[in-house]
Amino acid sequence: MPRGDKSTYTAEQKRKAEKIEKSYEKRGTPKKEAAARAWATVNKQSGGGEKSGSGRKVAKTAKKAARKDSARRAAATRKGRSPNKGAVSKRSGSSTRRRSTTKTAAQRSRAKSK
Repeated sequence: MPRGDKSTYTAEQKRKAEKIEKSYEKRGTPKKEAAARAWATVNKQSGGGEKSGSGRKVAKTAKKAARKDSARRAAATRKGRSPNKGAVSKRSGSSTRRRSTTKTAAQRSRAKSK
């Protein structure tokens, strides 16, 4: 089976990918990128082509968990939070760290000149 062959996908999976692809295109994503993202989403939610291959081995509970994860991510996106990025602290790391007590060369030279 050549790479990119969609014959192992069910009609439902194909419809879902088409709908997702149109949604991405509507938001300005290039057609090729939209198609790639759509199929990646279908694969994440369903575990791949359901007619054959390793996708058949994915447990129903794993598929349910993937759908739940997808729904959680979609809800976060609608609320304006990107679920794909890690939590960002309110302060940057440098401002929360305590300043070093060792003196720099410039500080030592100033202290000598006094």
